Amino acid sequence: MVFVPTRGDAPLRHGEGVPLLPEGAQAADLDASVYLEPERFERERTKVLNRSWQIVCRSSEIAESGDHVVWEGQGETIVVTRRRDGGVAGFHNVCMHRGARIVKESGKGARRFSCRWHNWTYDHEGNVIGVPDREDFCPAQLEGLASPAVECDEWGGWVWAVLAGPGVAPPLREWLGPELVADLGAYRMEDMLLIEKLTWELEVNWKAVVDGFNENYHAPALHKVPAQDAKDGRESTFAYLGPHGMMVVPYKGVLPKLKETRDHQSLAICHYTVFPTAVFNNNPSHVQLFRVVPLAVDRTRFETWELQYDPKGDTEYLDGVTKHWERLKVVVAEDVEIYGEVSAARRSSAYSKNRLNDHECKITHFHEVVQRMLDA
Repeated sequence: MVFVPTRGDAPLRHGEGVPLLPEGAQAADLDASVYLEPERFERERTKVLNRSWQIVCRSSEIAESGDHVVWEGQGETIVVTRRRDGGVAGFHNVCMHRGARIVKESGKGARRFSCRWHNWTYDHEGNVIGVPDREDFCPAQLEGLASPAVECDEWGGWVWAVLAGPGVAPPLREWLGPELVADLGAYRMEDMLLIEKLTWELEVNWKAVVDGFNENYHAPALHKVPAQDAKDGRESTFAYLGPHGMMVVPYKGVLPKLKETRDHQSLAICHYTVFPTAVFNNNPSHVQLFRVVPLAVDRTRFETWELQYDPKGDTEYLDGVTKHWERLKVVVAEDVEIYGEVSAARRSSAYSKNRLNDHECKITHFHEVVQRMLDA
């Protein structure tokens, strides 16, 4: 039987006694400069993005010793690899000799990594273990030399990393928080299969892309959801989970049963924004990760990862989830297309601020967390 997520003993997220909006949610204005200033983007790189836990890849992509993924974004290039002891290690993909990239692409089973320029060699943790003509260097130059470490951990079948290094951010589970671990953890993503990964490059600021998946106000206009879904969507609930957020969206006629059972995971669409760059779009039968990779102040790589449960021979499940994923790809393409319209107006003298309603509170909360990290 194919797994179906359920709420279990996790907190109630919808129904009687659960407010639609978090305490303090209200309409707010957001200055356009937060998306446009190159200097601000550089500060976000160092003070927000590099100091936060972010998803790099699926654990299954580096299943065996020496399997490795080269991840590049926000001006950084890193290598994440499976160690011989089964753990995960990461280091900046920069040769300590003269600054070239060490590893060009992801791969399998590497025993060590060598820079192609002068053949400096590194182990799985980024330590320099081989230098041609070592005697020509001062011993002090090479003693204990390593490419700076990236802190890595695994949760939910994902490999996560803090690019600023060990000890900069709280431990991963502490960063996620017990409420998010319980709620998002109910889907058992560690048991899911990666089916497809789609990638686009968008000419907008990374925060604008996160914003687009932090509300469902756009669904009736952009995605033309049925009238009943639009009506039921007015009863979506929104919550803040520390720096993160979630919303429960009762589309597809599930609202009456959701009010009866209160089991949001088995019925509703549940969105989880994991600060700063991940949004999980969780349907009961499959999950999408919307992954934002900042490239420049006005350039973002946007990824959509499709995860499904092992069908275990259940052709009805496989047929249903495949058809739904095909429909969702059309929906995501609509989201991607609208960012072109956002990009077209970004530099206009008429664009000065965003005017957010109270149901766009997750956007407001997200930007407040970014600002707190910048001000820290």
